Amino acid sequence: MVNPFFRDKKALIAYLSIWIIISFIHFFVLYSLLNINFEYSLLDSAVFNLLYFGIGLSLWYPAKFISLEDYNIVKIIFNHFAAAAISSIIWVYAGYIILTKTLLLSGEYELTIKSTLFGRFLIGIVYYAIIVSIDYIIIYYNNFQQKLINEAELKSLVKEAELKNLKYQINPHFIFNSLNSISSLTLSDPKSAQEMTINLSKFLRATLAENDRQKIKLSEEIKNIKTYLDIEKVRFEDKFEFIEEVSDDCLTTEIPSMLLQPLFENAIKHGVYESVTKVLIRMKCYVDNSYLKIEVENNFDPEAVPPKGEGIGLLNISKRLNLIYNQNNLLDIKKTENKFRVTILIPIRTSGNG
Repeated sequence: MVNPFFRDKKALIAYLSIWIIISFIHFFVLYSLLNINFEYSLLDSAVFNLLYFGIGLSLWYPAKFISLEDYNIVKIIFNHFAAAAISSIIWVYAGYIILTKTLLLSGEYELTIKSTLFGRFLIGIVYYAIIVSIDYIIIYYNNFQQKLINEAELKSLVKEAELKNLKYQINPHFIFNSLNSISSLTLSDPKSAQEMTINLSKFLRATLAENDRQKIKLSEEIKNIKTYLDIEKVRFEDKFEFIEEVSDDCLTTEIPSMLLQPLFENAIKHGVYESVTKVLIRMKCYVDNSYLKIEVENNFDPEAVPPKGEGIGLLNISKRLNLIYNQNNLLDIKKTENKFRVTILIPIRTSGNG
């Protein structure tokens, strides 16, 4: 992790501003309380605080190296106490040499600075403790922020993987049903089997082209549904009719891809299979407040024995809606004496996102 004071100009300016304030206090103490002349007080303050300004920037690295997660508290305190003592000795000695040997400040000032060396050493310890504490706070904050980002990315990946898994459950389920149907028609009606195979190929080509898309326009979804119903028409001929009542403002709204597929499979499987009368599969879609409301309804024979199945369709839809929109009230199922209706709500305000 790069020193934030080198990466962030605002942090560096804030750090510099603090040292300017400390330098002013340092100068005030020397000039007003210790009665050292103006020039010597100014030089003393400038040299010592400029030195620790540089030392303070370098303290980021021992704070980063002596990690709170990797070391026990005793070792951390010992290491930092040793580092504080060494850095403080270097600071005091370097300041003294620069002022007395390089800038040649002598006389009464030299006696005064000698008498304050131990006090300056203790101040250096305090400076070290404060700066390292701030560095640890910054390191903890940065690690915490990175942890939140990593968790969010992981959550997003898990969510995406779960959505793909739910979506991929649909294709095999439908394909197996269609292949079984084609197999049953091969001997009894080869021409219909051929037509069904062509329609299935057309359907798979369209859905596989959209395999990586989590959402598509409702108009595209309806197009795929019609292709699916064309496949089933080969088998059931006039045993069912599809009625579409979709307002134009719904067609461009995006919904999760293949969301409606299981509804029409259920309508065929539970409505058309055993019914001796014609089944009407009706799809309605309109805007209701801030939601796109989709209704799929079909009649069925209440006396017919329900066909067995894995029951993944409606559960799949419910899970996908909850994962995508983070709402668990978007699917409603109503069953009357001879009608089955599923209502899906798609939040329009987020339907075009992600």
